[in-house]
Amino acid sequence: MKGSQTNIQPNEETSVIGNVGIHNKPAHKKTRTLRFGGAAILALGSIALATQNAQALSPLAIVNGITSSGGIGVSKDILYGDQPSQDLDIYYPKPLAQAMKSQSVINTSYPMVVFVHGGSWESGNKEQYAFVGQSLAKAGYVTAVINYRKAPEHVYPDYVKDAAQAIAWSIENATSLHADPSRLAVMGHSAGAFNAVAAVANEDFLAPYGIKPTDIAAVIGIAGPYSYDFRKFSSATAFGPNATPDEVMPDRQIKGAQPPYLLLTAEKDKIVHVTNTIKMTEAFKKAGVTVETGEIEGASHATSIGAMAPPLRWVNDVRAQVLTYLDKTLN
Repeated sequence: MKGSQTNIQPNEETSVIGNVGIHNKPAHKKTRTLRFGGAAILALGSIALATQNAQALSPLAIVNGITSSGGIGVSKDILYGDQPSQDLDIYYPKPLAQAMKSQSVINTSYPMVVFVHGGSWESGNKEQYAFVGQSLAKAGYVTAVINYRKAPEHVYPDYVKDAAQAIAWSIENATSLHADPSRLAVMGHSAGAFNAVAAVANEDFLAPYGIKPTDIAAVIGIAGPYSYDFRKFSSATAFGPNATPDEVMPDRQIKGAQPPYLLLTAEKDKIVHVTNTIKMTEAFKKAGVTVETGEIEGASHATSIGAMAPPLRWVNDVRAQVLTYLDKTLN
């Protein structure tokens, strides 16, 4: 996944279901988040065919460039909050995208995944992780790939609050997206795994939206830093000058009844040590939470998410492990 000077010029076409900007009311208030129907999506922007532009330089851009779109539908830049970076993209499985395009009657309800990207809480965006949304949509999951506010401007707990708000928005709007809110999973990689796990493990983050952790069917964390002393690392800027690990690490903030978890580690991870998953797993078991673990053989920190792209599934089996777990818990 090097290729920093490689130009990829894909020819595949992708269905884009508008650039939808739903200006819903802030979900932290008593009013519920705005629901919108499939017809409203189509009214805001009809499905158009667009050829992806050539991408280069970053490994993530290359992954996106070689991932076949295969007719998957996308709704871009949907707002889940009223702050900068509080938006998301929705990826639709091909049959659903085709039905929405033709405005056919849709009787099928799909399982849904909310994906939170990594980047040390300081970098990354939903566009760079489009390949995850495409990969999961190819497997039959309506998928939200979210943005969130970043450090150093925003420190803990802002980005965890954003993850919780995006999860709440997704549950509230699932039926309008032809997804089943009772079959919704949350998934994150690296810092995004921290956000995903932290937002669900402590019921206080979801409580403002009238949602409980058990309203989520499953949580998947990939190479997440759930238990470490951030004060010794450059990532300290993401937690504020007075924060301590005991106050913020998810393995010390489990509160409320929980859904099942899958925590995956990368065999050759040199960035996030396996002790994070070991300690998080121990904490969950102590709290009586159902948790499974798995190792992604041969994976580095980067390829533990990069191999979610279908053309890279030969690199390691992260996609297979994720889909096996989602099939078991959502279908």
